[in-house]
Amino acid sequence: MGQSMAKADSHIKHDVLEELKWDTRVNETDVGVQVKGGTVTLTGTVDSWAARVAAQNAAHRVAGVLDVANDMRVKLPGSFERNDTDIAKAVRVALEWDTLVPHERIRTTVSNGVVTLEGTLDYWSQYEDAVRAVRNLAGVTAIKNLMAVEPPLPRPSADAVRAAIESALERHAEHAAKRVKVAVTDGKVVLSGDVPSWAERHAIEGAVRGTLGVRKVENHLLIA
Repeated sequence: MGQSMAKADSHIKHDVLEELKWDTRVNETDVGVQVKGGTVTLTGTVDSWAARVAAQNAAHRVAGVLDVANDMRVKLPGSFERNDTDIAKAVRVALEWDTLVPHERIRTTVSNGVVTLEGTLDYWSQYEDAVRAVRNLAGVTAIKNLMAVEPPLPRPSADAVRAAIESALERHAEHAAKRVKVAVTDGKVVLSGDVPSWAERHAIEGAVRGTLGVRKVENHLLIA
């Protein structure tokens, strides 16, 4: 069994390296890849937070990958260096220009390139959209998302949230929906079960993120 697992891990490592090479957002020579039992550990140094996230997503797209540990560091080249004041201005503009983000409800702090987001939002999708709006900005070395999601009153019951999610799953991921378990407690949604691909896992999470009443999502779906 150990030999079989080692062989499977070597194949996964090869595929992850090929996926990194294919993704033009990542310089694969900057990324170290280790695989053990289907868990991929990424190491090395990249030149932006966006590249760090892109490498992580590339690894998740590979069949057989169960989990990704992202230990990569961000070190900005001289041409991308920005002072915190410039980054803070760029972050504010990015939030204001994104029509999906309620920018007036978000406070930001920038320290040594690390952007901290705080505030209270209505939807989990806004929580993720705010990060997406700023993660590609030059000079950003990390993002700390401390925002809270508090759905507007009256808030739907846990049963109503679960029913809405299950209905969305049937529309977005029909084949996998029957194998997904949805647990809802005080707006926190935990997804468990197995799905056939990373794309299906991503589609299921997308179906959940825009549901009214969802305050947090924990995705424990496994790729089978």
